[in-house]
Amino acid sequence: MKKILGMGNALVDILTPIDGDHLLEFLALPKGSMQLVDISKTAEIEEKIKNFEHTTIAGGSAANTVKCIAQLGGKAGFIGKIGNDNVGNFFEDTIKQNGITPILLKSTLPSGRCNVLISTDHERTMATCLGAAADMKAEDIDIEMFKNHDIFHIEGYLMQNYDLIDKAGFLAKKAGLAISIDFASYNIVTEHLDFLRYFTDKYADIIFANEEESFAYTQARPEEAVRIIGEKADMAIVKIGAKGSYISHRNEVSHIQAVYTDNVIDTTGAGDIFAAGYLFGMANNFGIEKCGQIGALCASEIIQSLGAKMSNESIKKILYKLTY
Repeated sequence: MKKILGMGNALVDILTPIDGDHLLEFLALPKGSMQLVDISKTAEIEEKIKNFEHTTIAGGSAANTVKCIAQLGGKAGFIGKIGNDNVGNFFEDTIKQNGITPILLKSTLPSGRCNVLISTDHERTMATCLGAAADMKAEDIDIEMFKNHDIFHIEGYLMQNYDLIDKAGFLAKKAGLAISIDFASYNIVTEHLDFLRYFTDKYADIIFANEEESFAYTQARPEEAVRIIGEKADMAIVKIGAKGSYISHRNEVSHIQAVYTDNVIDTTGAGDIFAAGYLFGMANNFGIEKCGQIGALCASEIIQSLGAKMSNESIKKILYKLTY
């Protein structure tokens, strides 16, 4: 089985269902987006939601992906940066408990957190205070971290740190890894389009995007977008929610049906978990369509619970379906 190495923002997610989008408007948070916020904005958000029930889990896009891969029985490692505090300890403990090899750098800054506000229609809006996660620098990483892995998965949320991402791509290629990137958010694509195109042209082998992200990258609708993105990499996957996904592999396009559920609770992390299922399939040398089907199955399970934390029951259901 191939081993997958993730790199991303080491965050703790605070998931809060809200009773209306008026709160998003008041806080100036565009619905469905991921916004980077400072400590004072984080304090304002948390003051406004303090009376709502919430759930706290270790998160971050790439961490969600490798965590699910490990739960499925895959081999995974994770590179990130945390502070010397309870939030960082919680993150590290979660990584270890899930059987992931931790490559966790330490910072003097507080550990990062992401407030995920979940609207009544299940759309999630994220306000992220990176803290220590943003303190990860190009000089922090070296080729030893990449050895003994086969696939390197990086999240688009690191895109603002050009030197770090460029060095990570260089080291991963030098160590012989295939490189997977998840575009992460449409506003990330828009704000860093030139560098993202540079990175995908130079390094990417596998590209994940949703409908909005692929449009921001190509100005094309999903089926055409996946063809355009597929020209940049060996594989391109464009996710279109309940309509499934398109996969381009060496210029051949397939459509994968979504796995239907009428019990949608929270879409947080659905893309991360789709990527986990897909990459788990690749790690086991499954065919492209089966990889897509595993991704769809995982995404269907995760949206039936709060947050990007796969329950043991869901993992058992997925593995049972894979077996039979």
